Amino acid sequence: MNSVKIETSSPGETSRLGRYLAQSLKGGDILCLCGDLGSGKTTFTKGIADGLKIDQKKVVSPTFVLMNTYQGKWPLYHFDFYRLEDPKEIAAIGYDEFLYGQGVAVVEWAERFGALMPPENLEIRFFDSGEEKRVVEFIPHGDRYRELLREFQK
Repeated sequence: MNSVKIETSSPGETSRLGRYLAQSLKGGDILCLCGDLGSGKTTFTKGIADGLKIDQKKVVSPTFVLMNTYQGKWPLYHFDFYRLEDPKEIAAIGYDEFLYGQGVAVVEWAERFGALMPPENLEIRFFDSGEEKRVVEFIPHGDRYRELLREFQK
């Protein structure tokens, strides 16, 4: 399985897609979100939070603090690398302690990882397809994420 593409036609649908994916997540999962500014990454993350029994109203993009932690069914480690320009800056924040921890890690602007990109992850790409429509592409890297994507498609 190379990838799965799903089109959403509103922010609510993008959030519901995240909520639906959350049903299959478990501690240790890493979701790498990529896409332009305003493409739906944070909206999708709010849906994941809701699916993990976290009040999605508390979820904000951690652009200035780099990471927020929320407690729910699994801890949610929400990273935002928008302001980081060099992978060395990512290494300096001690990201790996959380990325490979007991919770679910969601990384916005994951393309900034560079060589630090975890070899196994679920890459999720967001594309603007007009007005409020988005195409969300799920690309599994590793056996766990191929299985996760199979579960998600059921």
